[in-house]
Amino acid sequence: MDLTQLLAFTMQNEASDLHLSAGSPPIIRVHGTLKRVKSDALSSDDIRTMLYSVMTEDQRAVFEKDLELDFAIALGDKARFRVNAFMTRLGTSVVFRTIPFKIPTMDELGLPPVIRRFADLKKGIVLVTGPTGSGKSTTLAALVSHINHTQAKHILTIEDPVEFFHESQKSLINHREVGEDTKTFARALKSALREDPDVIFVGEMRDYETISLALTAAETGHLVFGTLHSNTAAKTVDRIIDVFPAGDKEMVRSMLASCLEGVVSQTLLKKADGNGRIAAFEVLVGTNAVRNLIRENQIPQLYSLIQTGSRYGMVTMQDAIEDLLDGGLITKDEARKALLKAADADGDGDEDYAAAALGGGKIGEAPASASASSKAGGGKQADEGYSF
Repeated sequence: MDLTQLLAFTMQNEASDLHLSAGSPPIIRVHGTLKRVKSDALSSDDIRTMLYSVMTEDQRAVFEKDLELDFAIALGDKARFRVNAFMTRLGTSVVFRTIPFKIPTMDELGLPPVIRRFADLKKGIVLVTGPTGSGKSTTLAALVSHINHTQAKHILTIEDPVEFFHESQKSLINHREVGEDTKTFARALKSALREDPDVIFVGEMRDYETISLALTAAETGHLVFGTLHSNTAAKTVDRIIDVFPAGDKEMVRSMLASCLEGVVSQTLLKKADGNGRIAAFEVLVGTNAVRNLIRENQIPQLYSLIQTGSRYGMVTMQDAIEDLLDGGLITKDEARKALLKAADADGDGDEDYAAAALGGGKIGEAPASASASSKAGGGKQADEGYSF
């Protein structure tokens, strides 16, 4: 088998990821579940040969020096893949993340109306957060695409690597890839302020310098979109402040309070019919009350403002999950597990909370409706391999 066949097979099965690890057959992730491909186990040399077939000479040199590398490739005009190659005790491994060429619209993603309003802002910072694989990049791609098609703006993206590739429409879009077009996120952000951008998209706000420059850009009249790996809106605010040294925390609280427009924390849940996943969103909007709490270092009270801020479009993760359940889009079991994770992320979750919210029952106890929908779906079982 060759890599092109495996990537095409990944797309045919609507998989989000392809894993190639020494000593194991290829594995794909379909709707959040890993599935083994019915094939021989791959050796480290097999994987390295496949990997080197899509690498440039410079990328091979960096990989051999650093033992890991992020980059992106295209499979014709069908899809792009974000690639992470790394070494393990057994040899070479690589993960390919599917990035469709067709960028979904906000309607197709079912984004709440308040998120659409973030695309029409003139300045400030909007953060999209969540665990790895929760769809942050897809949400932001839809926002950027909306601006690109409806507004005459200069949009600058700084990513590692570039994932969704936008062609300039009404807006002018310039993509910069860390390692290829710029050395670091921080250097690109410093340069960005002299490149006349209206919108700056920062692929990941990882460190003190990047976050500081992003806040400065937002304060100086730019609209900044960024991502963070945090599970709730309140924890996102905490994490930004915690990156700074003690002597700078008061300053950064003031900066954040003046420019924060919104935080979207999202997670993906399996649909009740077994056909794909759907996102649940927690949304914090930068109202005057929110800004005051940040400025006064009363971050734990943000959750209460989200609970009572529905008129501004705010919603808690718990309410979002329960809305999906009430609409029949997810099963009670899936909702219960998601509620537990959400409550744990807020620091006050236990099984009684989820049980009370969903009418009792034990964690892990699949409701009859879930079993029925699984049988009706006629799909592959979770432990069933995929024939290649």
